[in-house]
Amino acid sequence: MNYPVQPELSEALDDLRVFSDLTLHWTTKINLIGSGSSSDIWERHILDSAQVFHVKQIDGGEHIDIGSGGGFPGLVIAILNKAHKLPVATTLIESDQRKAIFLRTVIRTLNLNARVIVDRIENVRPLSGDILTARAVAPLPKLLGFVERHISSHGTVLLLKGKNWQDEVRDSREIWDFSLIPHQSRTNSDSRILQIEGLARVQ
Repeated sequence: MNYPVQPELSEALDDLRVFSDLTLHWTTKINLIGSGSSSDIWERHILDSAQVFHVKQIDGGEHIDIGSGGGFPGLVIAILNKAHKLPVATTLIESDQRKAIFLRTVIRTLNLNARVIVDRIENVRPLSGDILTARAVAPLPKLLGFVERHISSHGTVLLLKGKNWQDEVRDSREIWDFSLIPHQSRTNSDSRILQIEGLARVQ
């Protein structure tokens, strides 16, 4: 199968192909991605996740991906870290045992610098990540409660949000104080990558 390739992904293409093929194979058994998006996995999931990596990179430390599901964006970022030889350790938090087995299979197959914690996000001890990512986990006001638990005081949060992102930000401001840069999504004109820093509860 031929995949459309963006130049910045070329170094990681072989690993991304393997990841894509594994995802499609496992999706026939467990719900990793919606059946309607299987034919468009590259644009809808891989490229959508890869753009997060290019918003902000770190050259060391820990990347936390919460509610990892099928590994979007967490495993895609881990693959790109490997391709760019960045010494970043990725921790994926996923409560579903079957999805966790899939994530570990990909990590082992591609020799990624990553691990999986199988538990609910709120039950995992605070991890103090330097970068934290999430995609399709919860509405922003609730999601930021999970984020606060696992991001360091100097860390950066990168969240993929859809067309209602402005409403979610407005609702979140009633509970949370934070700086925000909304980056335009490359794959969906209505979506944004929310870059959040300085997260704290409103006093």
